[in-house]
Amino acid sequence: MGERSDHPQGPGAAEDSEAREIEATVVLGIRITDWPALRAAARAVVEDLVFEGINPGEQREALLREVSEDPNAALGALLHPDRLVSAIPGVEALGGTLEISATEDFAPDFAELFPLDLEAEEGGGSVGDWTLTPRTACLLHTQLITLADAAYDDLEEHEGEPVTDEEEQDFAVFGRLPSRTWGMHRSWRRALARTFDDLAEDLTLGEWPLPRCLAEDLALRLALVDARELLGAQPQAVADMMGDLPVDLYDYDWDGCADELFGVYGPDDGDPEMDAADRTDQLLAATHPEGWFLPYEDAEERDPARGYRR
Repeated sequence: MGERSDHPQGPGAAEDSEAREIEATVVLGIRITDWPALRAAARAVVEDLVFEGINPGEQREALLREVSEDPNAALGALLHPDRLVSAIPGVEALGGTLEISATEDFAPDFAELFPLDLEAEEGGGSVGDWTLTPRTACLLHTQLITLADAAYDDLEEHEGEPVTDEEEQDFAVFGRLPSRTWGMHRSWRRALARTFDDLAEDLTLGEWPLPRCLAEDLALRLALVDARELLGAQPQAVADMMGDLPVDLYDYDWDGCADELFGVYGPDDGDPEMDAADRTDQLLAATHPEGWFLPYEDAEERDPARGYRR
């Protein structure tokens, strides 16, 4: 005969056993690969929520705006403890909290995103065409994210406060822009901050960060300047940042970046002797800053509903 068990079994076990309270901790590493899909799912969840209290309609609209602009807020709506537990039969939520934070543990794998032809190099073959290498992409991505953070910090600290000659150094990013932009409003500055994120997102998708408008041209210039300066001032810190990313002849070829990344999109008319940088300078001078975000005619427009990180 088998051993007797005092533990109830079968479909009616829960009815005969004492209810237990359990605290569960879940740690997830998540990489956002499709922001429009995430945003749509979060908006659908918010539409189904029941809001109580004062002005429930305004509460819903405020949360819809938040999840439409902030990926963290969108994840928060989808991963809310009450929502997760409601999908599990036989349990009820007694309460819970959710914390979402960015982590460097899930950084893009630039070796995979920008693969090198290592076999040709090891075989002593001739040097191939210029390419954006994993190390260059990594450093450029870091500087783009750093500039985006600094621009959003400027925005939070100064809002629409104009930049002046006396306070130029108080602005980490907006004080570095052409002086004709110093009096631009908060929405313009927020859009400029997003250009750094847009170019960084291109890199996380394994695409070259090709500027699609004048504002992105300016943003990429700043990132290349900062990447060059960081490499010159802190070479060991950059080496530590690279980890085991493969080494290549074209690593940190900033002149090559300037030649290959600029001018792919945008007008090619005008003086044929002018290079892409000169044409961009001419356009920046001739175009009001409000028009710097208009996409080049031959460039694919970015999703207008992509929102802002902050």
